Amino acid sequence: QVQLVESGGGLVQPGGSLRLSCAASGNNLIVNTMRWYRLAPGKERELVAGITRGGSTNFADSVKERFTISRDIAKNTVYLQMNSLKPEDTAVYYCNADVYIAGSRYDSWGQGTQVTVSS
Repeated sequence: QVQLVESGGGLVQPGGSLRLSCAASGNNLIVNTMRWYRLAPGKERELVAGITRGGSTNFADSVKERFTISRDIAKNTVYLQMNSLKPEDTAVYYCNADVYIAGSRYDSWGQGTQVTVSS
């Protein structure tokens, strides 16, 4: 019923930038808070950033001042702009969204997109 599709991952050198996108699709859905998580080998899943429908944002301390999150309400899409990337940002990035359809809440996840920061 709900599908989240991510794009924009890849290989980038340290100091470089990438922009991730995540689009939610489905019939008659209302998308509330959208978030980006990441999972690196040997580490626990980390909440990277989140944005509410009203535009309030939050960030992990490790990415503040380097990452920004934004969204297009009309397109049900969230973006993660990642600047000044470091090798420790290497991970699979997952999009997550609180989606409502006919009053029912769905905790929805994307398939993940790999971000590799390496020279």
